[in-house]
Amino acid sequence: MSDNPTSPGTEATAAAASTAPVDSSNKRGRRRRLIGVSTKMYFSASRTEAFTRSVVELLSSPTDTLTLCDDDVDIFIIPDFVTLTSVISIIRSAPEGSVARRIKVGAQDCYSEDFGAYTGEVSPAVLAEVGVEFVELGHAERKRLFAESDGRVGEKVRGVVRNGMVPVICVGEMRKDVGVEGAVGEVVRQVEVVLKGVGEGEEVVLAYEPVWAIGGREPAGEEYVKGVVRGLREWEGVKGRGGRVRVIYGGAAGRGLWERLGGEVDGLFLGRFGHDAGEFVKLIGEVAGGGGEGGE
Repeated sequence: MSDNPTSPGTEATAAAASTAPVDSSNKRGRRRRLIGVSTKMYFSASRTEAFTRSVVELLSSPTDTLTLCDDDVDIFIIPDFVTLTSVISIIRSAPEGSVARRIKVGAQDCYSEDFGAYTGEVSPAVLAEVGVEFVELGHAERKRLFAESDGRVGEKVRGVVRNGMVPVICVGEMRKDVGVEGAVGEVVRQVEVVLKGVGEGEEVVLAYEPVWAIGGREPAGEEYVKGVVRGLREWEGVKGRGGRVRVIYGGAAGRGLWERLGGEVDGLFLGRFGHDAGEFVKLIGEVAGGGGEGGE
C-alpha cells in the first residue's frame, strides 16, 4: 500500500465545507437543550440498526411530550464507525417533518488531519461528507486506554470545527474527593487546553462527565454537578463564548436526573441507560417536556 498522502477530491471538499454548524439557540434566544446517546462498543451492527429503527419509529408520530423537539431540543445518536452510514440512512428515511427526521448523528472519535497516510484513522472531512454533525472527543476511556492528552484532543477539536461539525468534548475530574472547587479547577484546565485555537463564534458542546461516576450505579449528586457546572460557566473562557457553548452532563445519567438538575445543564449525554430505545425516548421526553429552561 502506498504511503503517498491522498489529496481530497472536489466533491468531498465541497460536501465538508457545506456542512452547516448546529444552531444552539432556539426561537426564544435560549440555548437549545441537547440529549444524546453513545453506543460505545456494546452493540453489534444488527443491534445498532435495530435500535435506530426503533427510536425512529417511536419518534415518527409526534406526541404531546415531544412537541418542544422542533424548537427546543437537539437529539443525537453516536454509533460505532462501521454503522455510521446505515444509521444516517435509517434516520433520513423517517417521515418528513417528524421528530425522528431531526435526529443528528455523531461519531465516537476522529483524527486531527483531513487526509494523508494515516492508516486506520478516520478523517473528519469524510465524516462531514457522509452527514455526521457531532463528534465525541476526549472521553475518559480513550484517555485511560490510549493515553490521549488534552493537547491531542484539542488538535482533533480543531479538525472537527474546521469541517463544520460540532465537537462534544468530554471533561471531568478523576476523583470525587477533590470537591466542587477542585473539580472546577481540573475541568477548567482541560477546557482551556482543548479550546485553544477554536474561535469564540464556533459551536461547542462540553460534556461534563466526572470520571469517577462513569459506569457507576448512580450519577454524581445534583448539587455537586450544579456547583461544577456553575463554576465552569463563570470561567471567562466559557462565559466569553456566550450561548455558543452548551454544557451537558454524562456519567450514569438516567431518568429523573434532568429534573433534579433544575436546568443548570443544557442536556444529558447517555451511555448504557439510553441503550434501550423505549428508555431513550422517555428520557428525550423528560428533557423536551420540562425541568428547567436549558439556558438563558
